[in-house]
Amino acid sequence: MVLKLSPASSVGPIGSRISLHCSSSSSLPGAIFLRRRRSIVSASSSAASANSSRSSSPAPSLSDLVWPSAGAFASMAAMSVLDKHLQQKGLSFLIAPFGAVCCVLFATPNAPAAQRYNVLMAHMGCSLIGVLALAAFGPGWMARSVALSASIVFMEITKCLHPPAAGLPLLFIDGPKFHHLQWWYILFPSTLGCLLLIVMVSL
Repeated sequence: MVLKLSPASSVGPIGSRISLHCSSSSSLPGAIFLRRRRSIVSASSSAASANSSRSSSPAPSLSDLVWPSAGAFASMAAMSVLDKHLQQKGLSFLIAPFGAVCCVLFATPNAPAAQRYNVLMAHMGCSLIGVLALAAFGPGWMARSVALSASIVFMEITKCLHPPAAGLPLLFIDGPKFHHLQWWYILFPSTLGCLLLIVMVSL
C-alpha cells in the first residue's frame, strides 16, 4: 500500500489522521489473531471443563444399571410374544423405534422426552405425517425429506419432542408391509406399542 503525502506545510491534523489510520490498519491483523487465539483458548477450556465434569461425575449405581436393562428386557420379551401372535394374522408389530423408546423411558424416565404426552403425541403426529407424505408424494426421497422435516416442526410446535418418533414416517414410507394399514398406522403399531411400554414403566 502506497500513501502520497502532501507537502510538509499541509501536514497537520490531516497528516496525523493518515498516520493514525496507517497504524490502526497495521495493527488490524494482530487484533484478529488475538481474537482468534482468545476464542480457541476459550473453546479448549470449555472442552476441558466438560471432560473434567464427566470424569468427576459419580459412577452409576447397580440399581441404575439393573432396573432399566431389566425393564427393557421384560418389555421387549412381552412385545415379542405379542408380535408372534399378530404375525399369524398378517400384522407386524415390532418396529425398530421401540428400542429407542425403551432406552428413553427406562434409562431417562424424568427426561422431557420420556413424558407420556411427549411419547404419545409425537408418535401419533409423526405417524400421521408419514401417511400424508406417502399419499402426497409416493415412495421416494421427496416423501422422506418432507415427512422428516414436518415431523420436527410438529414436535417443536406442539412441544412434544420425542426423537424416536422421527423415524416413524420413514418406516411407513419405505415399509410396504405397513401400507395396507393406511390411517390405522396412526394407532398401530407405534402408538399401541408406546402405551404398552408406558404401562411397563409404571409397574
